[in-house]
Amino acid sequence: MGMVEIQIDGLAMDLVSNSPVVVLASKELNKVLPIWIGHNEAWAIAMEISGLGSKRPLTHDLFKNAILAMGGTVEKVEITGLKEQTFFARLHILIDDKHIELDARPSDSIAMALKAKCPIFVNEDLFITHEEDPDTPVEKQMPQSGPPESLADRLKKIDPEDFGKYSL
Repeated sequence: MGMVEIQIDGLAMDLVSNSPVVVLASKELNKVLPIWIGHNEAWAIAMEISGLGSKRPLTHDLFKNAILAMGGTVEKVEITGLKEQTFFARLHILIDDKHIELDARPSDSIAMALKAKCPIFVNEDLFITHEEDPDTPVEKQMPQSGPPESLADRLKKIDPEDFGKYSL
C-alpha cells in the first residue's frame, strides 16, 4: 500500500443523490478519487478553501483548537482504505513526543487537514486512473459506493464546471 500526497481538485454537488462530492487528485500521478461526503463536512471544506471563517468555532475548529491547547499538532491525514462501501482515514497527531493515530471519516479528516494546514495522503490503490485504459468503463475504474450503473450515471451527471463552485 503506497501512500501518495493529494490536493483537493474540486468540490461539487451530485444532483442525483443531492450529496456533495470532494474530488482528490494526486500530485504525483494522473489519478483522482471522488468521495461523497456530508453537507456539514462539505460546508467546512468549502469555507476553508474559500478562506472564510465563522464568528464562533465550528466543530472542526474546536477539535483543532483542543489539539493545539494540549500542545499538539496534526501532522498528516491518511485516507487508508475502502471496505463495504465505506472509506477509512487516520488522523496523525503529535503531542509532546507521543504519536497518536485516530480513526476518522475522510471528510472530517480533510476538513481537519485544511484547518491544520497539514498534508493529506491517500492509499494509491483507491485512485481512478483516467489515461491508463480509456476503454475501461468508469464503473470498473472506481471504488464502488453503490450499484455500478448508479455510480457511473452519477459521475456522468456531475458537470466539471461545477468543481470549485460549491456554494456556501
